[in-house]
Amino acid sequence: MLYQTPALSSKDREVLESVDAMRDELRHQVVRTPMKWTAGLRKTLTAEAIAGSNSIEGYKVDSVDVEDLIDGEQEVVATEENRAETQAYQHAMTYIQSLHDVVDFTYSKSLLNALHWMLQGHHHPRKLAGQWRKSGVWINEPGRPHEAAYVAPDADRLPAMMEGLVTWLNEGDLDAHVLVRAAMAHLNLVKIHPWSDGNGRMSRSLQTLLIARGGVLAPEFSSIESWLGASVHTWEYYKVLGQVGGKEWSPDRDTAPWIRFNLLAYHQQSQSVRHRIDRSNRCWTDLTDYAERHGIEERQITALHDAALAGRVRRARYQRAENLSNQQAVRDIRALSEAGLLEAVGNTKARYYVPGRNFPADVLEMVRQPVRIADPYED
Repeated sequence: MLYQTPALSSKDREVLESVDAMRDELRHQVVRTPMKWTAGLRKTLTAEAIAGSNSIEGYKVDSVDVEDLIDGEQEVVATEENRAETQAYQHAMTYIQSLHDVVDFTYSKSLLNALHWMLQGHHHPRKLAGQWRKSGVWINEPGRPHEAAYVAPDADRLPAMMEGLVTWLNEGDLDAHVLVRAAMAHLNLVKIHPWSDGNGRMSRSLQTLLIARGGVLAPEFSSIESWLGASVHTWEYYKVLGQVGGKEWSPDRDTAPWIRFNLLAYHQQSQSVRHRIDRSNRCWTDLTDYAERHGIEERQITALHDAALAGRVRRARYQRAENLSNQQAVRDIRALSEAGLLEAVGNTKARYYVPGRNFPADVLEMVRQPVRIADPYED
């Protein structure tokens, strides 16, 4: 028996309908937005999801640095441990994103173990990767290393329990909303805790995979990992997992608080992405107007746009984004620097560029304006 999908309250249904409306709106916005913008935004959102997951697990890599690592930059300031965790999660996320439209797709124990290897293979054999744990495991109470917050099922139960979960993934609760199913998949996998390490990451990855398979919106626009990575939300995440899951495997417990927590996350993440797209579009439009008035080449707007939104841009990233030769990219960045629109930071190999003294102040003021994210459960 698995933890059961609860009936939704009227408020839950209202929040879910609002999430659906935002996701549909985002889908139309993405279709209308030029490919160059959406490709960059997708990469940024993926980086933020990876950074959020890193943060939950105690690995600290800034989302801008994660994005540079995704781009293949070698001069990112990060420990080898943080770099390895980031790159492993990137590979798994890339694979998950590619599965969204596979026609003959099915969930299987082999698929889950393969995903686990992508995430944790660099720890093997010190910590088993890609296979069920061989012994019992328990989760510490935060701040109390000798007190168990949760004792996972015995290792000899894992094959049957995972068979049950895979069967449910393929056949169970198919009439439930995909976002609700995704949340329940997360809960059940993290409570089965089938691997010696990496169970939280795998459970969040499985949730993202179900969202991807839902097909409404690319998973990088729907993943809640960056939301969960905020410290205030991480605390609540562990709190509700403990509340709903209990101290040991107890699938008869009420799972409604877990669904409510996830619906809140989906809603607020959708709000955040909507603000990001609106801000990105306005930034591009304002920079285009500025470029036309000051004789700046259209392609150079890409560098200014990145500098405004991310706070910095690397020459190599600009070069790839605009498909330029090294010489042309160097000339463009130098011209923007000489005009005071960009300012170099760091030495030659690790150098990046931030907005300079002459960067249009109104654009920077607009992109730095904080946004208000509403709680849909508050009247």
